[in-house]
Amino acid sequence: MLLPPYNLRSCGERPPRPSQRKEASVALVNIGSVDNFPVGQGVRIEHEGKLYAVFNTTGQYYAIDDACPHAGGSFSEGKLLGSKVTCPLHGATADVRIGTCTPPCTSDVETYDVSCDSTSLFLHVD
Repeated sequence: MLLPPYNLRSCGERPPRPSQRKEASVALVNIGSVDNFPVGQGVRIEHEGKLYAVFNTTGQYYAIDDACPHAGGSFSEGKLLGSKVTCPLHGATADVRIGTCTPPCTSDVETYDVSCDSTSLFLHVD
């Protein structure tokens, strides 16, 4: 976990989210070198028993819950086209920027901020 002071910048431009969750105390977790997150692919990250999917969309980094809310498929194993990732189980898509999902999902997926310094990515977790 990273403690202040730190010199980080946002690594993903997010459009306005349909609903913002309350900002609680946020921990910054170093999830590795930017080189470990290839463009157009998802990477599964585990932190304290929770799974996240982190995506690199041409130098912009986004993180969502790894489990699809429909049937638990792993978004990190899905195909990423632009900002949309497809669940490998049933074809639902999630926008990695804002978390909106398409049917058969009946709910959206949680999003998490990602920041970076010159070499590493940091996941913002509650």
